[in-house]
Amino acid sequence: MTAYDMYETFVGEIGIPRREFLFDIRFWEARRILRGYANRHRNLWSSTRWMTYNIMAAMPYVDLTKAGILKPTDLIKFPWDSDDDYIPTPDEVQDAIDEMNALNAQMNKTDDQ
Repeated sequence: MTAYDMYETFVGEIGIPRREFLFDIRFWEARRILRGYANRHRNLWSSTRWMTYNIMAAMPYVDLTKAGILKPTDLIKFPWDSDDDYIPTPDEVQDAIDEMNALNAQMNKTDDQ
């Protein structure tokens, strides 16, 4: 996720004020905020997948085994279906810091005009 992607998510989708995103949020906070935001609708999406799978399985003209759908997670995979807990490398963290500094400089330049 680039700094621009983070900016869009934090400011545009989550609604965190721009200045707070640029100056106050630490990286460890950002990760937790993103995880919390992503998990906000986790139960709803998991239930929707389960209901869709059961409805499709109940249809007499749909053969899920021919489509390779043996369980609900075969229908659609969500990020939380994976057990991977990605930890960025120090170089990736520094790249993100550099991108955020560039974004901050660009935003301040835009504010001045």
